Amino acid sequence: MHGQTEILDLDAEVLAEHTASITAWLPVEASPRQIVDLGCGTGAGTAALLARFPDAHVTAVDSSVDHLQRLQEKACKQGVADRVRTVQTDLDSTWPELGRPELVWASASLHHLADPDRTLRQVRDTLAPGGLFVVVELAGFPRFLPDDAPEHRPGLEARCHAASDRRHAEHLPHRGADWGHKLTAAGFTLVGERTITVDVERSRSEAVARYALTGLRRMRDAVADVLSADDLTALDQLLDTDGPHSILRRDDLAVRTERVVWAARRT
Repeated sequence: MHGQTEILDLDAEVLAEHTASITAWLPVEASPRQIVDLGCGTGAGTAALLARFPDAHVTAVDSSVDHLQRLQEKACKQGVADRVRTVQTDLDSTWPELGRPELVWASASLHHLADPDRTLRQVRDTLAPGGLFVVVELAGFPRFLPDDAPEHRPGLEARCHAASDRRHAEHLPHRGADWGHKLTAAGFTLVGERTITVDVERSRSEAVARYALTGLRRMRDAVADVLSADDLTALDQLLDTDGPHSILRRDDLAVRTERVVWAARRT
């Protein structure tokens, strides 16, 4: 769990500007006072929503006690703890009492659920009339290396992603779903859809190297048994922080991915 918490924190740091651009775009009719962050992780969305809507309170929902503790630590440091309530629950088994929020936010969380369609209907029943439901999904895990890297095994990262995608297809069947269609099927009116291209150069944040290191370590855990021996050796060389091929020594790292955002209204 520590590794997951770390990568969520790095994701929040590196992609903060992009998350803020999403909250700025939201087609709200009036500034919400009550917001729910479903599958909040360590609080990237919660922090962005509190900054965007200074009069709002956020109920942050997650299944992980560790994530919620980290979120509370951040909220205290940022001086907004009095505007945050945390709820620990597994949405596949229990729907918590969330009041009547005007805005519900779900970023990179719905595809983890066994029955997301049921959750969409529960969100619709929970939202205040006219309330907005925002779904944000990453179009795959970010890529960090140039296509021709590393020099002795070019294309390594693409092969790791292909193997990871095959694993995710088995265990996360809703990853890459058409959430616009699912939202309308659940009774929402789709009022906006946007694709945000993420292309962050290392020069903009020293956290990119740590983000790449942590992300590729987690990917190795998932695909080590299906990589070729040569690819696994090359990957381990990248992840060896003391070695000459360490990813921390590279000066050509980036963060490349896309985020897709759907905004739907309860009418």
